[in-house]
Amino acid sequence: MKWFPKMIALLALCSPAFAAPTGVQASYDVFMSGMKVGQMTETYTRNDDHYTLTSTTTPVGLLAVLRPGKIVSTSRGLIGKNGLRPQRYDHTREGDANKESHAEFDWDAMQLTLIHQTQKTQIALPEGTQDRLSAMYQFMFLHLDNAASLDFMMTDGNKLDSYHYAIGSRQKLDTAAGSCDSLYLDSQAKPGESRTEIWLSTQNKLPCKMIITDARGEQILQLLSDLHITP
Repeated sequence: MKWFPKMIALLALCSPAFAAPTGVQASYDVFMSGMKVGQMTETYTRNDDHYTLTSTTTPVGLLAVLRPGKIVSTSRGLIGKNGLRPQRYDHTREGDANKESHAEFDWDAMQLTLIHQTQKTQIALPEGTQDRLSAMYQFMFLHLDNAASLDFMMTDGNKLDSYHYAIGSRQKLDTAAGSCDSLYLDSQAKPGESRTEIWLSTQNKLPCKMIITDARGEQILQLLSDLHITP
């Protein structure tokens, strides 16, 4: 099981005593080739040992004309000593059923069910696996200041992949939501692979900036525009 050492490394970074907030409302501007193409709003709520995450991306400008449907992702699960433990992930795009994907996490049987349209695939569920949405909020439960890298498994409802990030230096950013002291994470993609760069706030451990560069060199920029946190 080649992923097992990675899971041990990830769990070692978790802080059982970390007091994550009970609520987060975050908004991001989404840009492509320098043009704003979307507005993303995310909501995180904690109720005792349960959490709910919702992310809605609304197209704007030319993209709203070409592809007007909203993209909605939800993640629900438990909160334990090692952070978020997803139970269900859903991803939908208005007007395009072909883009729907879902994931069901059976932690008792250590089994992950991936659902795309009418097709179901069941695979082994590695400890510490996150979904595409919960992964961004799992950072709230991690201590990364003295770490050199971060490895974890993540699913988007279609497949399960291994992710590796090199942890770099602290950087100061200016966003519409204010100044952000951040920690830089880089997936260090190989040629022909998609690369993800994350600037993670050192204050609240939430992303204040993200750049995804695909294999063709096209970039999507996600930049924090508004943030409200409930302790």
